[in-house]
Amino acid sequence: MSDQIGIIGAGAWGTTLAVLLADAQRPVSLRAHSSEATERLAHARANERYLPGVVFPPNVRVVTDDAFLAEPHRLFVLAVPSTHVRSTLEAVGPSLHRDAAILSVVKGIEEGTHLRMSQVIAEVLPGRRVAALSGPNLAREIGYGKPAGSVVASEDPDLAAEVASVLSSDRFRVYTNRDVVGVELSGALKNVVALAAGMVDGLGFGDSAKAGIITRGLAEMTRLGVAAGANPLTFAGLAGVGDLIATCMSPLSRNRRAGELIASGIPWPEAGEQLTGVAEGVATLAGALELASEHSVEMPIAQQVRAVVFEGRAPMAAVAELMARSTKDELGGLFGA
Repeated sequence: MSDQIGIIGAGAWGTTLAVLLADAQRPVSLRAHSSEATERLAHARANERYLPGVVFPPNVRVVTDDAFLAEPHRLFVLAVPSTHVRSTLEAVGPSLHRDAAILSVVKGIEEGTHLRMSQVIAEVLPGRRVAALSGPNLAREIGYGKPAGSVVASEDPDLAAEVASVLSSDRFRVYTNRDVVGVELSGALKNVVALAAGMVDGLGFGDSAKAGIITRGLAEMTRLGVAAGANPLTFAGLAGVGDLIATCMSPLSRNRRAGELIASGIPWPEAGEQLTGVAEGVATLAGALELASEHSVEMPIAQQVRAVVFEGRAPMAAVAELMARSTKDELGGLFGA
């Protein structure tokens, strides 16, 4: 099998991974969502929208057609918005080289099916070897050479180890984990909590309130994860609390920024138009709450965020609703408590 890595999706994270892999001397094929976008990248040898100032290394090949999908790549990285995963797989799946594994770097839960991204892959492309990457990975920081850590999960430990080896470098440390459920749910649900954290910022409530939202958001994430079969310890790791801190705190976080804009009085989707890229937490809300309902898990923060984003509830009213909830054991519903 070739060492060539194919990346499907040239947004912030797909572009960053292309540069990261190329810097580690991996040959990379990069494909954008449209021929027009791909041709712009090929001409500029850079992605000025998502990673300005970073020139693609020579071993990044920007492909302008789908013929590359049939080439013997070692791995295809799926890096498209969660709402486009199924349609993208249906379009490219029949052409993917039969021996290539698929690495999902998408953080979301599909609305209607409430499937995780690896489950969508398995449903559309049964029999494929699949892994998922998640962690506190702000694309622009990593693209500019700042160090970071991440975790790759797969039910196939050999594949997880292989992907970790491929991605690891002197500035990107990758751990492995067999808990695919926990890693994927952590990556998806933390975006919902980041919307709430951004609303706290937009309302000017301060760090104490924000810390409370982050901590109780982590409790919601863990409750649902455990009910869905995840290892609770995963939520204390890079994909869980690590990614949650980065996404809720960083000014580079699109989900945090979306919440901040909405709390300032800008309705969704107008707030979404002001973002550079996709706020995955918005697309994840429905699927997350569907999954919670299936497992009879309470997610009050996610419910209030949905009411603000989609139902026109005033952010202050959502805060009042959360603060008025009855007192309870802090560890209720967690770890058998």
